[in-house]
Amino acid sequence: METPGLVVHGEAAPFSTALRSLLNNPQYSDVCFVVGQERQEVFAHRCLLACRCNFFQRLLGPKLGPGMPSPVVLSSVPADAFLAVLEFLYANSVRLHRHSVLEVLTAAVEYGLEELRELCLEFVVKVLDVELVCEALQVAVTFGLGPLQERCIAFIEAHTQEALRTRGFLELSAPALLPLLRSDKLCVDEAELVLAARSWARVGAVSRACR
Repeated sequence: METPGLVVHGEAAPFSTALRSLLNNPQYSDVCFVVGQERQEVFAHRCLLACRCNFFQRLLGPKLGPGMPSPVVLSSVPADAFLAVLEFLYANSVRLHRHSVLEVLTAAVEYGLEELRELCLEFVVKVLDVELVCEALQVAVTFGLGPLQERCIAFIEAHTQEALRTRGFLELSAPALLPLLRSDKLCVDEAELVLAARSWARVGAVSRACR
């Protein structure tokens, strides 16, 4: 009877480095994305994306045919966020930044990348501050990320006056604003809360009029 083989492992770091070198590298690539409002070209490899992510498996299926297909346009995701997603898919690690983590989180949710989503959520909690919290709350409400929503509301309750003065507060959607207005733990008097709500309503009205 043949004895079972033994699985042995090479060094992980050189393997990861080699795969990372393929990131946005036109050499050997067989798919080109045009991403973001800036329409930046990003090169990738269909087989790697398809085996790592069901979203890309569906997107890059047989319908594209052999050879180099026409560029795949993904205008809703910023280039930096898309490159971060690809970095995770290629190397199983990613460098996150405070200024773009919510966009990476949004892409991770939309592409069904649960592990990347959890990594982004952990990072957001670590860097959460007054300037970021309302934007994070909006993302949490939009995608039903309950724990992040609770964390953001608790942060705003503790730093209400500063949070109400941010641009992120003025840009909250009505569903994101509602749980804040219902909270009885906000550290602000009622008059100031009313003024903030009026400012939010004015910005919303201007935004709707400009559409």
